[in-house]
Amino acid sequence: MTVDQRIGQQSRLDPENKDVKLRVITLNLNGIRSAAKKGFFEWLLQQNADVVCVQELKAQDPEIVTKVLEHRGYHCYFHFAEKKGYSGVGIFSQKKPDNVITGLGWPEADQEGRYVEADFGNLAVVSLYLPSGSSGPHRQIIKFDFLNRYAKHLQEQRQQSREYIICGDWNIAHKQIDLKNWRGNQKNSGFLPEERAWMDELFGPLGFVDAFRQINQEPDQYTWWSNRGQAWAKNVGWRIDYQVVTPGLQDKVVSASIYKEQRFSDHAPLLIDYDL
Repeated sequence: MTVDQRIGQQSRLDPENKDVKLRVITLNLNGIRSAAKKGFFEWLLQQNADVVCVQELKAQDPEIVTKVLEHRGYHCYFHFAEKKGYSGVGIFSQKKPDNVITGLGWPEADQEGRYVEADFGNLAVVSLYLPSGSSGPHRQIIKFDFLNRYAKHLQEQRQQSREYIICGDWNIAHKQIDLKNWRGNQKNSGFLPEERAWMDELFGPLGFVDAFRQINQEPDQYTWWSNRGQAWAKNVGWRIDYQVVTPGLQDKVVSASIYKEQRFSDHAPLLIDYDL
């Protein structure tokens, strides 16, 4: 079967379709132009994903995406940052959503293009890019403010009747198993006690679920590697890219994998199949 034939099949998001598997991919591109040059779109079109969530577009012009994907049957939606060459998120889906939401409602987040949501009936898929605090104390303050505000948003979503798959770069490694050098990073952004406590709340009282860890409890499972030294070659990484789901999808995770055969970014694609 060719790529075009696979893309042309009825979307698994269609309730009329008897094929119940749903494939969702998320990847921080670290620049959509850079990822395109490294073969990301050619790889993507072989995956037959129903929904693809991307972060850190570093672009405001969707033309590079739409040229490649729209004629292959994908619908494309974006939330761009106001600052050129910075941040930005996107969603590509085989089925046209019932509704698309861009932004979270407060300027500090929305000016940086950090949230887009596509709703398909009682299922919502989100592409999210949480701020990093690694560039200095000022950005860490912004990150903590984002976490506080976003927690309230998550509480509101839990009150709704629909299920959520929240994909993205959360810029936090939750537990010691989620990064190689955890001892040396306890005072660094991305593994601060306050950040990890927030993730405890996310996967605790807030009721959300780490879809990857539902079926994979193994160590050395990372999605981001520093460009310094030989971090990639030695697998000295962090797992900071997640698909976070509502409890109704907790037992629907069929398979989860981190694709490392090719490198499109300093992050790796996270692929998860759901049995709906």
